Amino acid sequence: MILTSDDLYLFNEGRHFRLDERLGVHLHDDAAECAVWAPNAREVSVIGDFNGWEGGHDRLEPQESSGIWAGGAPGLVRGGGYKYRITGPHGYVVDKADPFAFATETPPKTASVAWDLDYEWHDDEWLQTRRGRIALDAPVSIYELHLGSWRRDHDAPLSYRATAPQLIEHVRRLGFTHVELLPVMEHPFYGSWGYQTTGFFAPTRRYGDPQDFMYLVDELHRHDIGVILDWVPSHFPTDQHGLGFFDGTHLFEEADPRRGFQPDWNTFVFDYSRPEVRSFLLSSARFWLERYHADGLRVDAVASMLYLDYSRPEGGWIANEHGGRENLGAVHFLRDLNRDVYRECPDVQTIAEESTAWPGVSRPTDGGGLGFGYKWDMGWMHDTLQYFAYEPIHRRYHHHDLTFRSIYRTTENFVLPLSHDEVVHGKGSLLAKMPGDDWQRFANLRLLLGSMYGQPGKKLLFMGAELAPWSEWNHDHGLDWGLEHSPMHAGVGRWIADLNASYRAEPPLHELDGEEAGFEWLVGGDELNSTFAYLRRSKSGDAALVIGNATPVVRTNQRYGVPTGGYWAEILNSDAQVYGGSGLGNLGGVHASPLPMHGRRSSLTLTLPPLALIVLRPQSPASWTS
Repeated sequence: MILTSDDLYLFNEGRHFRLDERLGVHLHDDAAECAVWAPNAREVSVIGDFNGWEGGHDRLEPQESSGIWAGGAPGLVRGGGYKYRITGPHGYVVDKADPFAFATETPPKTASVAWDLDYEWHDDEWLQTRRGRIALDAPVSIYELHLGSWRRDHDAPLSYRATAPQLIEHVRRLGFTHVELLPVMEHPFYGSWGYQTTGFFAPTRRYGDPQDFMYLVDELHRHDIGVILDWVPSHFPTDQHGLGFFDGTHLFEEADPRRGFQPDWNTFVFDYSRPEVRSFLLSSARFWLERYHADGLRVDAVASMLYLDYSRPEGGWIANEHGGRENLGAVHFLRDLNRDVYRECPDVQTIAEESTAWPGVSRPTDGGGLGFGYKWDMGWMHDTLQYFAYEPIHRRYHHHDLTFRSIYRTTENFVLPLSHDEVVHGKGSLLAKMPGDDWQRFANLRLLLGSMYGQPGKKLLFMGAELAPWSEWNHDHGLDWGLEHSPMHAGVGRWIADLNASYRAEPPLHELDGEEAGFEWLVGGDELNSTFAYLRRSKSGDAALVIGNATPVVRTNQRYGVPTGGYWAEILNSDAQVYGGSGLGNLGGVHASPLPMHGRRSSLTLTLPPLALIVLRPQSPASWTS
């Protein structure tokens, strides 16, 4: 490992994107080379198993004026635990984990572990084709999961390697295109689900070593399943071995708690104005994309990064240099992040979890945007769940919750999330949110899921939705897999599998998600009956008709204008008996009639099942078009 003058310059300028190759511990036959950033330290030494955890023996030396300390540690070998003993100003002495460690001890132990990242990958075929699989015109359906509680063995989480075959079989059966993992980066508090990261370059040892995690990614890729990683550059925990007060000063975090401390989570906030912090975070992002072959990064809590007054009381925050509430350093960092990712890794995507109306989150940086590929549509999630929580008799007064999205649906490249955050902390499971008796609850849930797949936008479901549990997610327990043997619960799983199959097979349901031409209301104002109908279109102009009935009333002889004649097959019906429904519908499809409706020369006469969604597609050549 050689730290060149270029390395030091780029690091101090905030433009070094591969610090994992220069800082941290790198193993050689005769010794380990170590480097750490601690510009205000008076002394830095490496301590660990190899020297009895005694400071002063394996001292590092400052590298010019970069703030980096480097040197050798004879005796530190692969698998050896270590930390940096840092003597800071005013006699402050602390033992810190390595910010660039590739591996750690298994929590609650906190030492870093010397490791290499040697691995023989077998996913070349996936890497050559993955760009098109997550593109804006592709069917992207994401299964979000928490590795520690997806499936357990004797109440212990599965290892990375044990997870691989079971997860692959499950995801393929359900038809998802990608998995999204809640943060796998090392974190001391299991109950944070990984969102309070200490190991920005180390997968958690709770489930295995780095090569075991590489194997999981590799196997998913070999079975045509993409991998998106949640990544948290917004804040970090205050644990003493972590990044906070690293060299006896506020190094990674801003010093003033009105900017440097996040009261919602009791965590430190990164100082994005500091170039070295930007280099650290940019290197972490690229590290997971390049070293672990991730197909995308979902960036957590972007709103908390963008706004200086995020979740802070009046007087509890400091304005920017222009008197505004925008965190200009964070904006600079996010644009740098996305420019770098798409320049160096053009076949992946970045996804923002951003809950406000900040403009241009998923628009190019050269046009003033933040540069993300996608943005979670938190507004759709909130409005839709709010609508479905109402008793059907009251939904007529809240119809705008279903239609409001039309105002902004093309302003961003959206992912529609029904994520972990909606089924935890007392919010109840998706099924428990639904009103009515048990049959109506299941019907409402199937309608909710069908509505998501009909709307423009990529799809994300949190693990367990396919089981329709009554109870909310608990990270200390595995999913209730016994529900697979209950007909009504299993019906929801079959519905999700068929939704995914049609979504992937039918271009009108995914090709023009972010385009005006991809969506057209037929019936958007039927508040009285709580029905809705719209057309989805493909690049070639092919159409799919999506119709929902949000009441338990069966509606017969309902006529809808369609753009072409011929036979329209009912390819999806959430009320089918195989899903637990009543079995009403349109006998597999109907022929269009030359009767004008909704400004078209042809129309379909349909039965709308109760609390159900149906989708129809033209199957035979049209004898006329309109």
